Amino acid sequence: MSQYKMTASTRNVLFGAIGLGLVCMVLTWFGDDGNHSRFWSNFLHNSLFFTMIAAMGLFFNAAGITAYAGWYTTFKRLWEAYSMFIGIGLIFLVILGLGNYFGWHHLYHWANKADVETDTILKGKSSFLNNNWYLFGTIIFGGLWAFLAYRMRQLSLTEDNHGDSSFKYHKAQRVYAAATLPVIGFTSAAMLWLWLMSIDAHWYSTLFAWYSTVSAFVAMIAITILMIIFLKFNGYLSVVNSNHLHDLGKYLFAFSIFWTYLWFSQFMLIWYANIGEETIYFKERYNNYPALFFINIGLNFLVPFFALMRNDVKRKIGSLVFVSVLMLFGHWLDYFLMIKPGVLITAQHAAHGHEAATEGAAHGVEHASNFVAGFTMPGLLELGTFIGFLGLFAYFSLWILSKAPLVPKQDPYLEESIHHHVI
Repeated sequence: MSQYKMTASTRNVLFGAIGLGLVCMVLTWFGDDGNHSRFWSNFLHNSLFFTMIAAMGLFFNAAGITAYAGWYTTFKRLWEAYSMFIGIGLIFLVILGLGNYFGWHHLYHWANKADVETDTILKGKSSFLNNNWYLFGTIIFGGLWAFLAYRMRQLSLTEDNHGDSSFKYHKAQRVYAAATLPVIGFTSAAMLWLWLMSIDAHWYSTLFAWYSTVSAFVAMIAITILMIIFLKFNGYLSVVNSNHLHDLGKYLFAFSIFWTYLWFSQFMLIWYANIGEETIYFKERYNNYPALFFINIGLNFLVPFFALMRNDVKRKIGSLVFVSVLMLFGHWLDYFLMIKPGVLITAQHAAHGHEAATEGAAHGVEHASNFVAGFTMPGLLELGTFIGFLGLFAYFSLWILSKAPLVPKQDPYLEESIHHHVI
């Protein structure tokens, strides 16, 4: 079968997942504090996580085209479909940007102008950490990502529909791919500083953009493996074989190790150097979220390290599904740990006033060892919201896939991909 058709059962399952997510978000809203910190942090967490997965799909597709790679051509339509989700994620992030203006949420300490005036560190960063940069940076840079994703998708489809004996359309894809790499590379760093790192506004790290991007990249590879296996199980992508899955398994293994390197570089190197401006981030998480802190490194390093080290494991469907599910959840948990502690400090600041919470916001002091629902650990509402966003991402991706043949029959590297073989 060359073109995907979504079955009623698949549609119902995904609609059920989306419905569960909506119910959990409604329950979170009505059971939340006055500032709805749990709701908005869950919304930010999942919106950003799946938007970055989509951006990584665009980035990897562009990297492959630029490098004249052919091995992934048989399933490149998956990454094209993922990249189209950037438009959906952009809407969610614009809502958060508008929320900074109108006081819908208290996710970012720097969004409170009164606090900026009395906080030396926030005042020094205010030329970048401000509502205008957040909203218009999101619209301009996110819009540019969405445009590049759309153009590369359209050129791929045009190549399919009209033939390309002169490689006209493929050369055009290379132009857009070459532009995409630096655009994503540079602008994603700036936006991740705004969307994610600025939650802990007194902290900085030269590695954070790399770290959070690689986390999303591993999740993107994991969901790609799961999607390919799902499609093959339903009779599609017969030209994708164990060699392709083997290479994806290698990427999953390799970038899990790279993620661990970045985690270690941020944590250990600045910790023993006692750089106060940087260690506050880890002090808060190490002291007050020890379970999440060690589960994060254990799940995202030890599991892929031991499970995928053997070469033959990367060809076993069951093993790949098991590790991919854990990696997708593990890096969602990684984003949870990046977001929730800082949001909780900001929420306490908003609830108790400047004098009571300034020290916590500035230095990441212990928020108390008390369990805080939705912050200390993901609760059922967080898991349900994650399932809802995952259902939305999967439904949208499959819907995009159903609009064109799954295999780009006119791609000049298709034969190379069909006959791809690794030892």
